[in-house]
Amino acid sequence: MILGLCHIALGQQLNLYWVHKIGVLAVLLITVTGVVSIDDLWRDEWDIILISLQSTGPFLHLGAVAAMTALGWIVAGQVVRGERTRFQVLLLLLYVCVLLALYLTPLTISSPCIMDRSNLKPQPTIISRRGAPMLAPENTVMSFNKALQQKVSGFEADVTISADGVAFLMRDHTLHRTTDVDRVFPRRQHEDASLFTWPEIRSLNAGLWFLKDDPYWTAQFMSVKERGRAANQTVCSLVELLRLAVKTNRTVMLSLRSPPPQHPRHELWISDALKAVQRSGIQSEQVMWMKDWYRKKVRSAVPRPEQTDEKLSAEEFKERGIRTVSLHYSQATEPEIRRFRGSNVSVNVYPVNEPWLYSVLWCSGVDSVSSDAPHVLRKVPRPIWLMSPDEYCLIWVMADVISAAVVIGMFIFQRWRMSGMRSYNPEQIMLSAVVRRSSRDVSIMKEKLIFSEINNGVSSTDELPLYTEHGYEGYARDTISR
Repeated sequence: MILGLCHIALGQQLNLYWVHKIGVLAVLLITVTGVVSIDDLWRDEWDIILISLQSTGPFLHLGAVAAMTALGWIVAGQVVRGERTRFQVLLLLLYVCVLLALYLTPLTISSPCIMDRSNLKPQPTIISRRGAPMLAPENTVMSFNKALQQKVSGFEADVTISADGVAFLMRDHTLHRTTDVDRVFPRRQHEDASLFTWPEIRSLNAGLWFLKDDPYWTAQFMSVKERGRAANQTVCSLVELLRLAVKTNRTVMLSLRSPPPQHPRHELWISDALKAVQRSGIQSEQVMWMKDWYRKKVRSAVPRPEQTDEKLSAEEFKERGIRTVSLHYSQATEPEIRRFRGSNVSVNVYPVNEPWLYSVLWCSGVDSVSSDAPHVLRKVPRPIWLMSPDEYCLIWVMADVISAAVVIGMFIFQRWRMSGMRSYNPEQIMLSAVVRRSSRDVSIMKEKLIFSEINNGVSSTDELPLYTEHGYEGYARDTISR
């Protein structure tokens, strides 16, 4: 595509051979296949594109204006050539319309980071998900201690009930990914994790997989001592996590996973989780339950400030006594966040692992984020960029004015450049071989000769004998004698 535009800019005919056509078709098929595959694998992640535009929109606009301004050179070269044609008029109208649309695009750009600095809310606190899974094996005591080193305000964990009624931390439905169950219980490696007893689960190693797979390319940077600790980690129980939270005065967000129907504790699994909470000695205000469907069952046993993952009205928040709403980042829009804060409801967003997303949510006014990368977000002392509306308006207007001036200058220069070409005929162009002229005049004469021959239907082969036998000097002498 770029080479094709260069050919057009130089006024050369664009000839596509079969190799080029096959290559273009292959690239098109690969692109379509890739997009379909990505859509199938990460269909739920397309929302991140819309959110990313809140962070990159102003800069993408400036880049698009710069690109369209540069494209003006090619458009101007096409428009000012020869007689006016319908194609030239349509090309000019299309270019002008697109350029004007880009100039006015900031009217539709809405970014929470375009705000006065005085209106910026306090920095959102960070809640670690599964501890610090990029620094240590997830859902282990070592992982949660690593998270504490990053000054997190709380923990978030997925809780499963074992076959003998012990609550433990496990994100997956099986033990295959994060333990050595394939070595200890090879015939049960794909069995539901809740169907194992606690002694069986405790006998598994929950750290060697992290050193072996190095899922986040961080294990290689661990010290010998840390690698030794990681290699001896076991699955963490809920009581261990809650006692760590009590010791360090941290909050805990729990997501309970319902066991399968054949589970021995299928009717008692919520009671088992509540017993673990009570046995740990943690205050009820420090525990929040993530899912709404089982929250009602534990409310009477453990009274506390409520949390929800549903978007409710202000009246419903007040009626249920809800103080916190936990939303997926794709649902956390700036208007919704303002509405929640107006109802005195704090907002937690999950999962947030990238600094740019953390910055956008910070500007939006969220109170906390749940992250798998607390060590990354901790290094963000302020939003990546923050701009007042007046500053952005000034940049917008200056960019548009400079772009318009450059585009107009390109059209004027191209018209002046081509005007000299139209003032010569083929005889004058050939006389340049014997008359000393500037290099610019010679170039213009040669271009005029080419276009004149094309317009008059004269092929280059008709002139070959003349050029071969006599050269430019012979042609010039013949022209003078006539």
